[in-house]
Amino acid sequence: MRHENRGGGSEIPDRIQPSDVEDRRRVTEAFTSLTSSSQVRRVPELLCGACVDLLPVTGASISITGSSTARALWCASDDTAARLAEAQYTLGDGPCQSALDRAAPVLAPDLTQGPDARRWPVFAHQAVELGVRAVFSLPLGAGALAIGTLDLYRDTAGALSPRDLRIALLARDAVTFAVLNLEASSDGFLSADEAGVASWVDAAEADHIEVHQAVGMVMVQLGVDPEQALDRLRAHAFSEGRTVTEVAQEILARTLRFHPEADDDQQKGRGRLGDEGDGDRS
Repeated sequence: MRHENRGGGSEIPDRIQPSDVEDRRRVTEAFTSLTSSSQVRRVPELLCGACVDLLPVTGASISITGSSTARALWCASDDTAARLAEAQYTLGDGPCQSALDRAAPVLAPDLTQGPDARRWPVFAHQAVELGVRAVFSLPLGAGALAIGTLDLYRDTAGALSPRDLRIALLARDAVTFAVLNLEASSDGFLSADEAGVASWVDAAEADHIEVHQAVGMVMVQLGVDPEQALDRLRAHAFSEGRTVTEVAQEILARTLRFHPEADDDQQKGRGRLGDEGDGDRS
C-alpha cells in the first residue's frame, strides 16, 4: 500500500530500507534524549523543536484527537504553527483533517497554486496569509486508527526529498510513541518526577472538553447531532473571523446562544442573549 502524496513529489516508502540506518540513528538519538529529559513539562515543546531541527521545515505542531467533533492542540513550535492548526480545526478542512480522515500522510508542497490550492481553497488562502507555503501532515497512531497528527509547515513551496520524507515518518513514529507513553503516565500513578506530565496532558484535554461541552449545548439548543452542531460552530466562527475555541468559550459563558429559527442570522448563531432579551440560559 502507498500513502497519499498530494501535489506531486516522491512517493512515501512503506518500509525503512537498510540504507536508512543513519537516519534512524539520528531520529532515535534526538527523541531518546527528550523523553528522558528531567524537564517533563517541556517535553511537548521539545518534541516539536526536534522535528524542526531534523527536517527542512519552518515549524511544527502536534494535535491530539479523541473524536470526530473535538481536537486539541498539544504543542506548537511557534505562533504560526499554532494558528495554522487552529485554522484547520475551525474550517474542518485542510491537510491535517484529510490526514485524520484517511489515516495516511497528506503532503501539500505548494498552497499558492495548483492542486493543493484548489483542494483546500479557503484554508490555502488563510495559510498563505500566515506566510505558510507548504504543509505536510502525518497521522499519529498505528494502522487505520489515528490519534492525532504531526503537522509540519514551511515558508517556501516545494516537496520534501525522499530522504526527508523517511526522516519525517521516523519522527512521526517517535512522536506517536512519546504521546502514547506520556499519556499513559498520567493515569494517577505518577512519581514526583512525572508530576509535570499531568499538567500539559490536562491542558490539552481542557481544550478538547471546552469545545465538546459547547457542541453539547448547541445540540440541545438546535436539536441537532454532534456533527451538525460542530458545523454550526465552525460556520459562526468563520463568519466572525474567529476560532472555534473562541466561539466555544462564549457559548460556555452563555454570552452566545444558537436559535433554531429559519432566518439566516439565527441559523448561523448570531443571536446573543443580550440582543434577544432571552432569559433562558440552558
